[in-house]
Amino acid sequence: MLSKDEIKSLFIEYGHIMKTSELNDNKISYRNIKELINNGVIEKLRNGYYHLADENDFSEIKIINLFYHEAIICMNSALYYHGYSDRTPSEWHLATYYKQIKINYPFIKLYLLEKSKYEIGKTDICIDGHKSQIYDKERTICDCLRHLNKMDREIFNKAIQNYVKDQKKNIPNLMKYAKQLKLEKKVKDLLSIWI
Repeated sequence: MLSKDEIKSLFIEYGHIMKTSELNDNKISYRNIKELINNGVIEKLRNGYYHLADENDFSEIKIINLFYHEAIICMNSALYYHGYSDRTPSEWHLATYYKQIKINYPFIKLYLLEKSKYEIGKTDICIDGHKSQIYDKERTICDCLRHLNKMDREIFNKAIQNYVKDQKKNIPNLMKYAKQLKLEKKVKDLLSIWI
């Protein structure tokens, strides 16, 4: 079997993620794969997909883009990337309009939406050099209001305070999204208290 350095070079050559068939093509058998997992050299992402276990330069977003390429970063993850929360989420919060496969890593929390509401406020972001989709600030605030009872109060309050202070906030877009998402009353109540 290949050495650990050779395995690492092989994974880098394949873009850091390898399929079982690619490992087999490189003379790494099923038994060798199990051995590599047991020795902590590689980790199973889901059936048939693996990545190096100790990669420091590998980004979780690459895995997300591979398996959840239609998903949009939302809720706590979006708050974090917009600078409205200083807490790194323990799982990726992703919005999708169809049922997704489950992967072992990274940890994912999915929000299943109606397709008509899925694209409202979608924008692009670059994370660790990888282009991804994220909800803009106003859509994220609307989503937080929708899921208020399921959110940590401290995260919610800090997010609202940071949005209110944000010089680039877009109240017309916030109201437009609120109307489209049937959250007008909640948003108006919020605006009367905070802004």
